[in-house]
Amino acid sequence: MKLHDLKPAPGSRKEGFRVGRGIGSGNGKTSGRGHKGQNSRSGGGVRPGFEGGQNPLYRRLPKRGFNNPFRKEYAIVNIDELNSFAAGTEVTPELLMEQGIVKNPQSGIKILGNGEITVQLSVKASKFSQSAVEKIQAAGGKTEVI
Repeated sequence: MKLHDLKPAPGSRKEGFRVGRGIGSGNGKTSGRGHKGQNSRSGGGVRPGFEGGQNPLYRRLPKRGFNNPFRKEYAIVNIDELNSFAAGTEVTPELLMEQGIVKNPQSGIKILGNGEITVQLSVKASKFSQSAVEKIQAAGGKTEVI
């Protein structure tokens, strides 16, 4: 296949109607807009959500919730994912990103205690759950909050 062989899929490209080009086209005179009224005018029509003056849906529904601009989102790592490291390794956020365990560290990394850990590691992270700390220490490892 070469660039000059490329064609759009059949039926994916339609030519637009040429309106206002005579009675025989079926779209002459008023160009398919009917007679008079707001929608026949240039720039006519109502904005999205307008319901003819009736109180619109977006104003009838109550406002709810609050978005905290200072909220911290932590990337989550379960301790069973740390078994891929060799014993004695110092696990840092940089190492977790390098290995592809964490894609986006957001405000930091939190280690959770889901699963079992079998290797002795020194883990550095922003936060730890209590169960994760207990399991890492039970396996002979250390935890450090950075």
